[in-house]
Amino acid sequence: MAFLSVIVIVSGYFLGSIPVGLLLVRAIAGKDVRQVGSGRTGGTNVLRAAGLWAALLTALGDGTKGLLAVWLARALGSAPVIEALAGLSAVAGHNYSIFLGFKGGAGTATTVGGAIGLWPWNGAVLVGVGATVIAGTRYASLGSITVALLLPLIFALRAWLAGAPWAYLVHGLGSSLLTLWALRPNIRRLFEGRERRVTLSRARASLPPTQASLPPARAGLPTVPAARSGRRPPDGSVRDRP
Repeated sequence: MAFLSVIVIVSGYFLGSIPVGLLLVRAIAGKDVRQVGSGRTGGTNVLRAAGLWAALLTALGDGTKGLLAVWLARALGSAPVIEALAGLSAVAGHNYSIFLGFKGGAGTATTVGGAIGLWPWNGAVLVGVGATVIAGTRYASLGSITVALLLPLIFALRAWLAGAPWAYLVHGLGSSLLTLWALRPNIRRLFEGRERRVTLSRARASLPPTQASLPPARAGLPTVPAARSGRRPPDGSVRDRP
């Protein structure tokens, strides 16, 4: 049984390591998502590289990795703590993919997928709260931080009030730590007021925060020439028309 548990946990890691975002961006836009924006392979950076639909597909694929890891553990009759560890190992695989030199994303979608496997209503709560935070602030990282902090509380409350396994806290606390560790640069930029905001415009979303706040001409984006007004220059002279 111990050997089977190890197989389940290792399988969760390899599931999580599948670079969904990298594969989708390469197929849709012909780019390497690691060369865009933050360099991560998650949905937010895929939005910058390949647009909204690619980002949604990435989030769905990344979530499915965590969900399948938990379902595999449950199908093989694993104990609750192994189910939790399987979901957590999928998050670790996403953040530190063996296929990408142990790099990846921040793990939010994979965390939510694993949490759904442990309790289906986690999806409605986490996606609803996270989406509300992102819509209200336009900071994707703040939505991820909120989900990371909220999930352990949900598992603890369910264990205390509804008799759910306390072992599920392994997934909640572990994935929270993995996400917050991955988002250290974002947390620093949030405190400094330099964090990127979510936008559906790929051209401006892919710019560094200092450039994204500049007018189009200074940010290096194309501008439309202003129409001629026909007014004379301030010195009263008349310039030759081309």
